[in-house]
Amino acid sequence: MDTLSAVALVRSLSAQRCPVTLLNGLIDWLSYSEFGNDPAQRAGKLRDALQTNPRHAAELGEVLFSWLGQVNIYPALVNLGLFSRSGFFREMASRLYERLNPAPHDQNDFADVLVQMCDGKSDAQWLQKLNKDDLLACFSLVAAQVSPATVEKMTAHFREESLYALEMLAIWVAAEEIEPDLMRLDRRLSSIDSPFIALSREMNLLVESGRKQLVSPDADLLDTAHLQVMMQQSREQVERLRRRGAGLGSSVSVAHLLERLEQTLDRIDMLMDVLTSDVSKQNSKVQSMLMLLVEASGEHNSISALWRSSTQMLSKSITINKSGHGEHYITRNRSEFFTLMRSAAGAGIVIALMALLKIYLQSLGLSALNNAVLASLNYGLGFVLIHILHFTIATKQPAMTAASFALEVERGENGKAVNRKLAALLIDVNRSQWAAVWGNVSSAILLASTIALCALWWSGQPLLSTEVVAYQLKSLSPFTGLALFYAAIAGVWLFCAGIIAGFFDNRANCLELRLRLFHHPVLKRLLSDHRRKQLADYLHDNYGALAGNFFFGVLLGMTGYIGFLTGLPLDIRHVAFSSANLGYSAISGELGILNFLLQLLFVLMIGFVNLWVSFTLALAIALRARGTRISRLRLLLKSLWEQAKQQPLHLFFPVELMRQTLNDSDKAEVKTQK
Repeated sequence: MDTLSAVALVRSLSAQRCPVTLLNGLIDWLSYSEFGNDPAQRAGKLRDALQTNPRHAAELGEVLFSWLGQVNIYPALVNLGLFSRSGFFREMASRLYERLNPAPHDQNDFADVLVQMCDGKSDAQWLQKLNKDDLLACFSLVAAQVSPATVEKMTAHFREESLYALEMLAIWVAAEEIEPDLMRLDRRLSSIDSPFIALSREMNLLVESGRKQLVSPDADLLDTAHLQVMMQQSREQVERLRRRGAGLGSSVSVAHLLERLEQTLDRIDMLMDVLTSDVSKQNSKVQSMLMLLVEASGEHNSISALWRSSTQMLSKSITINKSGHGEHYITRNRSEFFTLMRSAAGAGIVIALMALLKIYLQSLGLSALNNAVLASLNYGLGFVLIHILHFTIATKQPAMTAASFALEVERGENGKAVNRKLAALLIDVNRSQWAAVWGNVSSAILLASTIALCALWWSGQPLLSTEVVAYQLKSLSPFTGLALFYAAIAGVWLFCAGIIAGFFDNRANCLELRLRLFHHPVLKRLLSDHRRKQLADYLHDNYGALAGNFFFGVLLGMTGYIGFLTGLPLDIRHVAFSSANLGYSAISGELGILNFLLQLLFVLMIGFVNLWVSFTLALAIALRARGTRISRLRLLLKSLWEQAKQQPLHLFFPVELMRQTLNDSDKAEVKTQK
């Protein structure tokens, strides 16, 4: 692209009498991505072309400014870049239908024109690359060539439309106060004069003074100091509702509503800034707002943009519920370590019985579907039983502990001390997960071996046939089979189970499940108040855990069936079940001690993959939901290596010397800073 192409553009557009065609030609030229020169130079080339062709600039400006002086701008100011008031699901359906059967566009509606021109240009990189000073210079050059009457008419029309938009936006903010979802989060909204209402009252005064100024230019615009206070209080109210939504349960519709509130307040701020700024700065502020509207036009019908922004708060609410549970899975001293190990040992006993039941079900020769359904029920109900008995499955920890780790990252990550703290937490997480693994594996192997010995003594024959033993041992091998790949699949399901648990915990809070169950008419007839309260408390507090455990079992049980249907190599390997299968096979197949230790190593490798695949996925989602990231990963890994090198056993056992060393180091650093 060179100056001549820009000149040709200006001359061709100056002959256009249709403002929409003219504007469309400008945007297409500026956003076209296959020119030879740097896209950032396009606005500069256009500025030069307008400067050297004043007559064509005047013709172009008269058409464009006359249209802007009468087109309906208000819908663009209150719709583009703001979520629809129809709610998330209706908006999603509307966008889907718009994709299938687009509505006709009104050329007298500025919003429709922008959407028509920018649809499909959702990637706004072209807009960000343009030089804003050059764009402003283009606007000034055209305005200088247009008659003053046309410019004054356009300016007055824009101010009038902006005032109307401010009035309507403030009314919308006030109307949100009576939304049932918001009143559930903050019941004071029904009894207090909230900042939303006060903002609407104050905005009416500003709009009235602005309209008087349009009639009498000498009239003063209302001082906005008090209005700014109302804006700040409204933002604080939105943030308060966000925090309560994260703790009391959220939903996509609530997230959509709060996001719309924040967007509305941002738009009010922008319009007020444009209307109350100095004349010398107004052009640049109008240009910034116009670029925002153009960018929003590209995503006006975008389904992915709607989903991405609406689900962020829901994701954060889910991970916050998980992080609350995650603290219970992190051990920081010997007492907690052995308590977790004992709890995991109890789970290992149940898992050994579940593994035996699965082996029996497989021996029945049932159809693939029936076998998958029974295996899913065996897994799901068994995991639910383990939770009811307050036992711990090692692989249930990662999704919970990852959310706790993400919370620490969000709180602050500045300096060496914080990296050291995060590294220490990561070591605590690793040690806690392996404590549960030791508990699961040891008790599962011991009980499985005992059952196999009793069966051998009672019947005189091994519990498992030679073929079954060979199959079980082959399923553990990472070399002759796909054990580690199947372990990774189980790790993905573990991650999904954590998300499911967080979702149902969030759902219980959102539905106020405790109160619903306590006041349930049928339960009132069957149970006393005390028993009903106990049941309501238990189901509310464990709703997510019960659902997550059951669905985790279903995911494990159905994986092999999906592989059977698709012909893909799909199966699962779970460390606790693999250890139980090893116990049955070791006695039935009379494994030697070295062979047994090798197979045990394979089991621990499966556990390693289970744990870290799940933890990595859960940590990535938790960080994204909280809008944070580990910005100093290299320093974190360096700190982790230093602590692990100083006390290697601390990775697997709670060595108090390590913690004392860190405390002494922190004290020395504080003294140095003083």
